[in-house]
Amino acid sequence: MDYGPLEEEDFFLGHIPAGDGVFVVNEGNFGYSTASLSYYTPSTGDIEHEVFIRSNGIPLGDVAQSMAIKDGRGFVVVNNSSVIYVMDLNTFKVRGKIYPFTSPRYIHFLSNTKAYVTDLYDPRISIINPDTYEITGHIDMNGHASTEQMVQYDKYVFTNCWSYDNKILVIDTEQDLLVDSIEVGIQPTSLVIDKYNKIWTVTDGGYEGSPYGYTAPSLYRIDAETRQIEQEFTFRKGEHPSEICLNGTRDTLYFINNSIWRMEVTADLFPARPFIEPAGTIYYGLAVNPVNSDVYVADAIDYVQLGVVYRYSSQGNLLDHFRAGIIPGAFCFR
Repeated sequence: MDYGPLEEEDFFLGHIPAGDGVFVVNEGNFGYSTASLSYYTPSTGDIEHEVFIRSNGIPLGDVAQSMAIKDGRGFVVVNNSSVIYVMDLNTFKVRGKIYPFTSPRYIHFLSNTKAYVTDLYDPRISIINPDTYEITGHIDMNGHASTEQMVQYDKYVFTNCWSYDNKILVIDTEQDLLVDSIEVGIQPTSLVIDKYNKIWTVTDGGYEGSPYGYTAPSLYRIDAETRQIEQEFTFRKGEHPSEICLNGTRDTLYFINNSIWRMEVTADLFPARPFIEPAGTIYYGLAVNPVNSDVYVADAIDYVQLGVVYRYSSQGNLLDHFRAGIIPGAFCFR
């Protein structure tokens, strides 16, 4: 039976909770356009699924990578669809989109009218205007593709080169110019900057048979001012550390390495035991609420069925868990 075109009210979510909501960015399966957004309210335990398609009548796309918030708008970076959707945080309605990119990954805001977008396959960082939803320029990365996460110190933005690379690149935001690089181990996967202006990155070491090499992964602490490596913590070869993040006060580091680990940013040694044990799961995503330091852990299960998110207190006590979408990989705190 033909029910006719969908109208706006067909996608109304009802009451949209405000305040302490958390967006769960679900990647979906590569090539199948099953990416989605879930919205969780920790104060009530309520979870809304598929809020993007229910509000807009169109699917989010193929591989949702990350999300960031600016001026009451959510910028959702959809990697394999080569687009950034900009949506209203109160209605989840699309207000605009920014495109085309090659394979966008993360967005970093410099002002109301300027932001950077990294890319997996384009050896350039895109410059965008978040207000007009336009790409206004590019920064040549001197042949380095796979730029990923970004942090800022003074006028400089640092970004890690992941795929078949071993550099942290330094960009002068006044000149929009690549001005320096820092060599680390093979394939740095994520990047944060702590309260002492120390940059942290973790490398995955590549894989056996990789043409770029295969080494033990490492966790690095780098001084943002001098750009010198201050400390390197080495894992065992074959381990897979990832997803480093900080608590709200930026004095405690978290990362995944089978288990969830936690350490003070001033520590000289790895912790003796994990913060959260794995319990037979595949920990895939990790984030810490910047307000209360609750820890959110995403379990991809088998990368096919709906994943699960676990919420822990800053003391490591399980507070809640809920189903999300397929491959929950990132979080964005409202």
